Amino acid sequence: MPRVTSSLSHQDAERVARVFKAMGDPTRVMLLSLISGGEAGEACICDLTEPVGLSQATVSHHMKLLVEAGLVTREQRGRWAYFALNEEALDAAADALRRGVPASV
Repeated sequence: MPRVTSSLSHQDAERVARVFKAMGDPTRVMLLSLISGGEAGEACICDLTEPVGLSQATVSHHMKLLVEAGLVTREQRGRWAYFALNEEALDAAADALRRGVPASV
């Protein structure tokens, strides 16, 4: 009989790993922080490039990874993309760290 068992299914473990991989880059952590501090909890891509010192193309790449991980949502408004935090996904990631069992990452 195994002494250690996982409370995570393989599918849940993959989902949690994808979220933490997305947050495993300092630039993406900074972008999440900038969005969190944005007006109404959102930020335009045009306002994210200067604070991180990267081109719009590079910031767009980082944002794409955060969207794919489910950590942020993206809304196109005319020429610009606006991003907002997905609070549920962030809460689920925090729960996964605390308990090892994701709510719904």
